[in-house]
Amino acid sequence: MSRAVSSRKRLTGTSQFRGIVGFAVFLLLWEILPEAGFLPVRYFPPLHEVFWALLLDFASPVFWHSVAYTAQAWFAGLVIAFVAAAAVGLVLGSIPVLWRYTESTIEFLRPIPSVALIPLAVLMFGIDIKSALLLIVYAAFWQILIQILYGVKDVDPVALDTARVYGLGRWSRIRHVSWPTALPYAITGFRLGASVALVLAVTAELVIGNPGIGHQVALAQSAMALPEMYSLVIAAGIMGVLVNVLARAIERKVLAWHPSVRADRQDAP
Repeated sequence: MSRAVSSRKRLTGTSQFRGIVGFAVFLLLWEILPEAGFLPVRYFPPLHEVFWALLLDFASPVFWHSVAYTAQAWFAGLVIAFVAAAAVGLVLGSIPVLWRYTESTIEFLRPIPSVALIPLAVLMFGIDIKSALLLIVYAAFWQILIQILYGVKDVDPVALDTARVYGLGRWSRIRHVSWPTALPYAITGFRLGASVALVLAVTAELVIGNPGIGHQVALAQSAMALPEMYSLVIAAGIMGVLVNVLARAIERKVLAWHPSVRADRQDAP
């Protein structure tokens, strides 16, 4: 057993090293190719110019205000989507007759891209944060809802029958039986929804003009400030990495009792 764990750790370390090397090669090519004339500097500035623009961004209050706007829209939209999806998912998954009446509607609405709602969002809310929230909630809601429905359907029928025998009502069964089973699925949906929510927050800022990182990218692009534009894109990417790290940390904290999380901790170097 310990030999297998050690083997997995070595493989993980090798994979991480290769990832670092690959990323370093990518950065090196980014610096060399524009300087050597293989890429037009007008559209692909060398890495050192983008890096310098990123440092200037970090020193700018406007940049941090934009980050705060994006983070605010992301957080609010994700929380609303999670609460709504948890409530709807638990009810629909626990009451079969409701699921039969709503399944076709859900399957119709779920594939609609959130960006298709941009005209509606602008008509209803203009460039207010509510327009971004509409897109974020709509996109993240389906990610979380589907996972929770899977979780509720995975509840052991024997556990439900036992709860009935002990006199638990429908809502008590949902709280004490269905929700604990669905929680790992809900956290997976939360993690997926967190990434989608950030994408839609930046998209709304790019297209609608809501304040935030996306809006700053659009302003830099219109001014042909390419190093600034790329630096802001990198900043948005850093936010995405942080969102994923945060979601993983929440997953490990909330599901510390779950076998998959305990196994990951045992395999960690």
